[in-house]
Amino acid sequence: MMKYNIRVALWLSLGIFIVFLLQLIIENFTDLFILDSKLVIPRIWTLLTAIFLHSGIVHLLYNLFGLALFGSILEHIIGSRKFLILFFVSGLVASLVSLPFYTRVLGASGAIFGVLGMLGILRPGITVWLYHMPMPMIVALFVWAAGDIIGIYAPAGTANIAHLGGLVVGISAGIYYRKQFSERKTKERDVHIDEEKVREWEKSF
Repeated sequence: MMKYNIRVALWLSLGIFIVFLLQLIIENFTDLFILDSKLVIPRIWTLLTAIFLHSGIVHLLYNLFGLALFGSILEHIIGSRKFLILFFVSGLVASLVSLPFYTRVLGASGAIFGVLGMLGILRPGITVWLYHMPMPMIVALFVWAAGDIIGIYAPAGTANIAHLGGLVVGISAGIYYRKQFSERKTKERDVHIDEEKVREWEKSF
């Protein structure tokens, strides 16, 4: 049986927390690593480094909670390597799609929405509490998506398009993973070994 170590999600959470402390301690630290649409070409690294930055303690705590909880669950399902790839690809796509719409972007929300999207496809029946109500994970995805779509037309300082970009990556990855898993299971079921014929074949030697 393959064992998955729930480590990457927690290490990422710790890393994000440490980066936030550096933002508080080091002057101009945020400006150096934030994603600025006007400076993205000479500072290409900010497409990824901005994922680790946060605008305040509330922003930080929400993302740490989502990453540590839902990230650990998803990592247990798909393994650490796939989880890490999903996290960074979702974050990168979130950064890219945000460029035409926002001047400056920071936060791990896009990457975490990728985690939520994939988890919602792989474990749609998980119960989550949202707005003080229990609901299946798949329903929560629709609620989050609807909130971000509304947020696009009623902006409140949130990079809603980045959230949706990460969510699309996660949902797509979840659908692909489920399909691959189903095909593998189907092939395993199609393989049938007739034990009696095997014994006859062994006796022939």
